[in-house]
Amino acid sequence: MPAYKISEAARLLGVSDDTVRRWVDAGILATTGDAPIQIPGDALAAQAVALAETPRDPADVLSSARNRFVGLVTRVQMDGVMAQVDIQAGPHRVVSLMSAEAVRDLALEPGSLAVAVVKATTVIVETPKG
Repeated sequence: MPAYKISEAARLLGVSDDTVRRWVDAGILATTGDAPIQIPGDALAAQAVALAETPRDPADVLSSARNRFVGLVTRVQMDGVMAQVDIQAGPHRVVSLMSAEAVRDLALEPGSLAVAVVKATTVIVETPKG
């Protein structure tokens, strides 16, 4: 299971390092228990989804988004040769349909860091090398 440093978790959730530390202290985010403190990928993915469900400020304005969405895999559903991968990128949920083979090759699982690249109606998913 992937795990993230506090600074990485903060960047992925769009909050400060101090906010992540407060969430850890309050028991909102689980940790690996090892030093240095790390946040398990599945706990981080669950928090990303919870943050996206927070009601929006009615004063928000609409804006165009870039075509690369960095986020965390929140769900992988495989059925035979096809799979559905859900990525939570800040307040955006991106869903990609791909082959089950691609899911296995990319080692996608809840909590994995991924980038959804959107081109017209196609979503391409990238992961960091490593």
